[in-house]
Amino acid sequence: MASAEIHDLYDSILILDFGSQYSHLITRRCRELGVYCEMLPCTQKMADLTWKPKGIILSGSPYSVYASDAPHVDPAFFEAGVPTLGICYGLQETATVFGGKVEPHTHKEYGSAFITVEKTGKPHADALFGSIDFGKEGLQVWMSHGDQLSELPPNFVTLAHTPTSPWTAIAHESRPIYGVQFHPEVTHSPKGKEVIGAFVNDICGIKGGWSMETFIPKEIKRIREICGDKGQVIGAVSGGVDSTVAAKIMHEAIGDRFHAIMVDNGVLRMDEASKVKKMLVEDLGVNLTVVDASDRFLDLLKGVEDPERKRKIIGNTFIEVFEEEAAKIEKECAADTARGPIEWLLQGTLYPDVIESISFKGPSATIKTHHNVGGLLDDMKLKLIEPLRELFKDEVRALGRLLNIPAHLVGRHPFPGPGLAIRILGEVTRDQVKILQAADEIYIEEIRKAGLYDAISQAFAALLPVRAVGVMGDARTYDQVIALRAVSTEDFMTADWFEFPPSVLKKISSRITNEVRGVNRVVYDITSKPPGTVEWL
Repeated sequence: MASAEIHDLYDSILILDFGSQYSHLITRRCRELGVYCEMLPCTQKMADLTWKPKGIILSGSPYSVYASDAPHVDPAFFEAGVPTLGICYGLQETATVFGGKVEPHTHKEYGSAFITVEKTGKPHADALFGSIDFGKEGLQVWMSHGDQLSELPPNFVTLAHTPTSPWTAIAHESRPIYGVQFHPEVTHSPKGKEVIGAFVNDICGIKGGWSMETFIPKEIKRIREICGDKGQVIGAVSGGVDSTVAAKIMHEAIGDRFHAIMVDNGVLRMDEASKVKKMLVEDLGVNLTVVDASDRFLDLLKGVEDPERKRKIIGNTFIEVFEEEAAKIEKECAADTARGPIEWLLQGTLYPDVIESISFKGPSATIKTHHNVGGLLDDMKLKLIEPLRELFKDEVRALGRLLNIPAHLVGRHPFPGPGLAIRILGEVTRDQVKILQAADEIYIEEIRKAGLYDAISQAFAALLPVRAVGVMGDARTYDQVIALRAVSTEDFMTADWFEFPPSVLKKISSRITNEVRGVNRVVYDITSKPPGTVEWL
């Protein structure tokens, strides 16, 4: 859904991002409260904004407001006539704009703290904390700052303090302008969501309305209006939750005028293509074409060990195969006068992708090329249609459940675009793919049997480029090693390794070494992110 259209349908909060690692969490908390919000970089000018927010939140930042290279807000946002809330750096920036003073402090505050809330007697100011139960020790919050307010700006009042910070929360004495030094958006602030709720619900007056139940009919109506009576849409599907939900909602909107294409690149999981075809075609009714290009991909991957080369080969070849199949479908449509031309390309872009692309700090440093294949069909002059563009992953899963997509598909773990090619460390051959497919199938099957699949954010097996000595029967073996990986995470920016019951790991190891020819050793990766990444390559 395009930004201008969605703001016509929902009251919205604007979040200005100053580069905090927590900025995306502010967005998540607002969405959880049933409030639509949109994040833009702090360099956004009020005059260039094409919609009027019901409230504005200024994020934290790694910068110091007094530094020469510090980012600053357009002061016009404070004159927009809507409530504003500054968080951490956002408080300091607000105070600076209004004549306060911020300085480095000898007593830095990092970690859990308890703040004492003060009543001001001014109803609009006290509304930020008014309905929250503080407990005997005060309100527990999460701090992460080395600078702090050293001089309260004129016409502001104190809402809260700590023993070392006299102005932990402030408010303008007559206008709905607030600042908090702590981070209410993180789970380490147990009642932080209530603080954000007081701002967006009570102070800004947004009473919810954003939900997947309301999103579905509005998005289907929008797609129908865009595509008209004859417009055709094509899109790539992989069987993952994002592409499956996007395909289903397109089918609900325009039926068989949506043409889904799945490319079997030869490095999918065991029987993946046939499983996806059954699910999309038989279970969900999607118009799907499966292209078996496995030989083409595997021939090109012969002798290639570098992970970045693998990604580029798979990405570029995928585009070529997709374009070829799309041209065939386009030719069929052109020959049928009752059908319109293919005008649109479906992409399963999610909101975290959008956030990263517009971040004040710019896209994250390239640790590795993104797993999803991007840049499709630039020369085909197709217009993008992105029904999931405004959604987070958990919202996509909720949308999938409402669209009656089976639970085991809606809750499916992420699977990288290059597939098993980046889970085979070393050359990708047909024999290596078969070994990893078999080991991965056993691993996921046993996780499901143990009832642990939904407790894990992502699990997979990797085939290592080493051999180990083993004993099977009375014979010495010299075979390959499978590494198992499983992580728990909220947003994949950080992740902890999953603590399996030993009996489950024992069963998995026994099955893989007994059933997968060529493997005699199984290891479990207990590296968190950071320092590691989720995938090995």
